[in-house]
Amino acid sequence: MALLKSLSARKDDLSKPENQLTFLSNGIFKEGELPLFKDKIAETGNAPLKPKKLEILQLNLGYMCNQVCSHCHVDAGPDRKEIMTKETMEQCLEVIKTTKAHTLDLTGGAPEMNPNFRWFVEEASKAGIKDFIVRSNLTIILANKKYHDLPEFFKKYKVHVVSSLPFYKREKTDKQRGNGVFDKSIKALQMLNAVGYAQPGTNLKLDLVYNPAGAFLPTNQEALQKDFKKALKEDFNIDFDNLFAITNLPISRFLEYLIASENYEDYMYALVEAYNPAAVESVMCTNTISVSWDGWLYDCDFNQMLALKVDSKVQHISEYNEDLLSNREIRISQHCYGCTAGAGSSCQGTVA
Repeated sequence: MALLKSLSARKDDLSKPENQLTFLSNGIFKEGELPLFKDKIAETGNAPLKPKKLEILQLNLGYMCNQVCSHCHVDAGPDRKEIMTKETMEQCLEVIKTTKAHTLDLTGGAPEMNPNFRWFVEEASKAGIKDFIVRSNLTIILANKKYHDLPEFFKKYKVHVVSSLPFYKREKTDKQRGNGVFDKSIKALQMLNAVGYAQPGTNLKLDLVYNPAGAFLPTNQEALQKDFKKALKEDFNIDFDNLFAITNLPISRFLEYLIASENYEDYMYALVEAYNPAAVESVMCTNTISVSWDGWLYDCDFNQMLALKVDSKVQHISEYNEDLLSNREIRISQHCYGCTAGAGSSCQGTVA
């Protein structure tokens, strides 16, 4: 525990991706004490981990956000200045015209805060994208009057809205995401319902995301969804389509929390003990390419936060080659236990 307390007192040690990766690889465990993820998937016949058919192009439009959530693996906030430029967006549009991927998944930070967000959605629609996902924190809709018409904009382009809501009660949500966030989230959900989201016959999809508020794995996704639907309908007359239960990965702010609360060791053991080889088959890195705000390519957005670029001659959107990328091996490390624990976890919720 001495090392944990030392690192907790020196958070700057974990502010750099390479230091997080070193800590995840070595941490407080003695050699052989915690099995390496690469060895674990080899034991269960899942190595090497290779991509399947590309389905989703996920673009991080920037780390700027109007919130500072305690679990955020992007370490996003109002002070972050990393924003995808229009030039990089234009490079992405050229890829969109030729990619075999059918879904464009826009994330952040708050992707809507990118000054070219609406232009990009419009141009991507012209380029042939039919399936849009925008990962919204909901409160952005109420953050400033220039965002108040986002529900109508989303409706126009039939954007699939995926929104974070840690819990259906005020106390737990505000504890994780900040005071007042729950009430603003409820209002935003009501605005989305009002324009047709999650309503019969509209084909406007609205999904919610649940992340555990502490150092534990999510419970059954189906049961959580039932509880969320009942509570939100009865208390606020809110409808939504699906709930995605996502495991918190031991990186960025959540890693700092685990260390500061002295829960890191137990949490890592819990992930390893819950390892499920069936979940490996459907983790998001097998059907997704993640593009950072500055155009670099990653197997997933978690690898993006650890600066683990794709293992390929092609590493930037400006030189994108889908054939070469399809032959790569997916880069893995100890954080990957988070996506393969229990029922598994991806940006689309549980996978097994």
